[in-house]
Amino acid sequence: MKSKKIKKRRVSKSEYFINISVTLVLVLFGVFFLFVPKVSLNAPLKEIVNINSYYTDKGITISDLFGNKTIIKPLDDINTKKDREYNINYTYKDNIFTYHIPKEVVVKDIEKPKIKLNGNKRAYYCPNGEYKELGFKAYDNVDKDITDKVKVERLKDKIIYTVEDSSGNKREVERKIIAKDVEKPIITLNGDDNIFLNLNEPYIEDNVTISDNCDSDLTSNIKITNDIDNTKVGDYRVTYEVSDSSNNKSKIVRNVKVREPLKTNTIYLTFDDGPRDGTTDVILDILKEKGVKATFFVTMNGSDSLIKRIVDEGHSIGIHTASHRYDLIYASVDNYFNDLEQVRDRIYNITGVDTKLIRFPGGSSNTISKKYKEGIMTTLVNDILNKGYQYYDWNIDSGDASFATNPTKLYNSVINSLSHDKYNVILMHDTKTYTRDALSKIIDYSLTNGYSFESININTMPVRQRLNN
Repeated sequence: MKSKKIKKRRVSKSEYFINISVTLVLVLFGVFFLFVPKVSLNAPLKEIVNINSYYTDKGITISDLFGNKTIIKPLDDINTKKDREYNINYTYKDNIFTYHIPKEVVVKDIEKPKIKLNGNKRAYYCPNGEYKELGFKAYDNVDKDITDKVKVERLKDKIIYTVEDSSGNKREVERKIIAKDVEKPIITLNGDDNIFLNLNEPYIEDNVTISDNCDSDLTSNIKITNDIDNTKVGDYRVTYEVSDSSNNKSKIVRNVKVREPLKTNTIYLTFDDGPRDGTTDVILDILKEKGVKATFFVTMNGSDSLIKRIVDEGHSIGIHTASHRYDLIYASVDNYFNDLEQVRDRIYNITGVDTKLIRFPGGSSNTISKKYKEGIMTTLVNDILNKGYQYYDWNIDSGDASFATNPTKLYNSVINSLSHDKYNVILMHDTKTYTRDALSKIIDYSLTNGYSFESININTMPVRQRLNN
């Protein structure tokens, strides 16, 4: 079988040039579009802006063969403080064309007002009573306080609060109300939280005051228990418990501390601010020689050997302050206890004694603390006692930190303040040289005139001054 020969058609010159021309046009057209930039908005065509907000123009983005670039046209004429519509026109011009991109910016109040409920969104009221409105506030970004526009709708088990601002923005808040007593009675101690009794002194009950949100009188529901044994030194508790008609229970405790009474005709020497090398060591020598025990409220000063010697020689040791900076320790409760713990740790690390005796810098009656925090002494006294510490003031100020600045003045100040009819708790400072130099003579006078000496311990009835802050 013979194959047929295909005859090739010869292209005419005119057809050839037409084909070449079309191809060239298509290529040029494609190249043209490759170089034509793409212009796009960086925000919606219609942009809503909340009134009084800050408007930032996002501009347009130009994309071409050389990458992307953003062009921002500052819209200085956009005033967001007023409701208004703005028609914006972005213009971009390259080497060939000029492009116009329109946009609309609408400034209007689109923010809903706010309703703030007093109390919680779930409110309880007495089963046999009526729900009392806890109150509310309404605020709008434009209209400001619109509390008076709030509509309150009471339903069976809820309250609906609705408010609408002048732009028609509406807010609705719901509060659930439940007829159920969930509040505990409130027990308030009559008298002090912490009571001190002398050994064998009878305890007199001050009782409590009780209030309740639903029940008017719960006096008959009070249960009082105590474990006080006033024949033994120790810490005891009086517990008060009460339940209301919905079985909500409350309990409060009064601490009763039975202590050995301070003895009349007795001197309690107490030293603050030490130890100090050169004075405390000499004072310890004198006390050892005279057979007298004293109480030292120490700081972070002095050598560790003096701290150890105080304990080893049978004296009482207590905490005074680490910094003695009133502006620091009386600025807050935390500051005070941080300062206190530094000295407590020092004493324990040196001696193994975990003392709970303290003396406040300036005494519990100081007024300087008020300069740094109102009422802090009242708070600290309660916190100290509740943490198991005992603080001790004095009833005789030797004057060695003020007016009695030489041995003779100090000696006369002390002996003229002594009395056989009272206990004599003397404030002195073992950092003073004149205290060191007058001590031997003060002890000799006291022993010759029939006084005895004792140290303070955790079981000693504390001397307390009146709180002034």
